[in-house]
Amino acid sequence: MVSESVTVPSGGAALAGDLEIPVGARGMVLFAHGSGSSRHSPRNQAVATALQLAGFGTLLLDLLTEQEEIEDAATGQHRFDIGLLARRLAHAIDWLEQRPDTVDLPVGLFGASTGAAAALVAAAERPQRVSAVVSRGGRPDLAGDALALVSCPVLLIVGGNDTTVLELNRRAAEQLTAAPHRIHVVPGATHLFPEPGALEQVADLAAEWFREHL
Repeated sequence: MVSESVTVPSGGAALAGDLEIPVGARGMVLFAHGSGSSRHSPRNQAVATALQLAGFGTLLLDLLTEQEEIEDAATGQHRFDIGLLARRLAHAIDWLEQRPDTVDLPVGLFGASTGAAAALVAAAERPQRVSAVVSRGGRPDLAGDALALVSCPVLLIVGGNDTTVLELNRRAAEQLTAAPHRIHVVPGATHLFPEPGALEQVADLAAEWFREHL
């Protein structure tokens, strides 16, 4: 089992990450956090732990630097910069390809909130490397024209009581045409899936999707 804190270069930025690779890993899942969140998000950490138990390596990565996080908390200027977030995610995918212990592993992306849009744009930009995408309470609509360019399977998980985001996901799904995709609605769940059993259902769905497509 590999377990280490890593730094991923992206342009002039150094991005902090937590890398976990179980013995005999069947693939790597790279997490793209939502606005105002970080690699320390207890929700994404819970999903990452479940994926590790299912045999996947995980990379929880901060897509903003510490200084950018401070700026974003004050102004919100970075959290909806999907181009910036996607570019950094793509650089992280390239970084995994340069490591001897991950170069041969297929890559999946797990995006939450605005991170889902970044994951979809990165999947469109790295079609040979990204094998599947899962979105949790995501904003895939923010991926814009990149939706039509995504060639890998996409699972959109949305809470049944997160009505506005559910409608945005349905509209975005209409633009996903090149690969298997579906929306899974978790009944009674709200945006952050705090309801009993809701996040566990997200983790099970993600593991199943990655098992099938990685």
